[in-house]
Amino acid sequence: MEVPSFLVVSLLFSCFVATTRGSYFSQLKNTLTVTATHPQGQVLKAGDDQITVTWGFNQSYPSGTDSDYKTVKVKLCYAPVSQKDRKWRKTEDHLKKDRTCQHKIVARPYAASNNTVTYTIKKDVPTGVYFVRVYAFDAQDVEVAYGQTTDAHKTTNLFEIQAITGRHKSLDIASVCFSAFSVVSLAGFFYMEKRKGKASK
Repeated sequence: MEVPSFLVVSLLFSCFVATTRGSYFSQLKNTLTVTATHPQGQVLKAGDDQITVTWGFNQSYPSGTDSDYKTVKVKLCYAPVSQKDRKWRKTEDHLKKDRTCQHKIVARPYAASNNTVTYTIKKDVPTGVYFVRVYAFDAQDVEVAYGQTTDAHKTTNLFEIQAITGRHKSLDIASVCFSAFSVVSLAGFFYMEKRKGKASK
């Protein structure tokens, strides 16, 4: 049975639309204010430390600007210094291809204000320099706006995270105790040998 050519064209067009559907970051409005609070002046540890993120609609924009916002996704994003020579973290304008923000913090229905989440950094977050970005989505789950904790060049208000090294504190303590025990035992051994030598004379 021969398939009509217009059906083939229609199918191909639908597939093309499905694969190219999505927003471009350069087209999004920066209408959300975002702040991240964390211990200052120290490297944050994955699996232990927390970040408190607060976001909301920037009231300097006209009322109704956010009428299409239905949901938000809060993400942990790589700063440029942690993207260098790492193609798997590359920034792309097409958000379906962008790899800047790979770590999800939370997803919620949109609210213009009073939005806060305290996020414990997950154990699988790699060592790097980060910032936080919040995307607003419409009813079709397409990005329509954003906000972030850093400037447009992603150079301010950054923070560093140290990944889990694989060693646990209890193992380090046990190692120290074992080393101390070994030293004491060795000293005791030499002391006893010395006493035996004197006794045999």
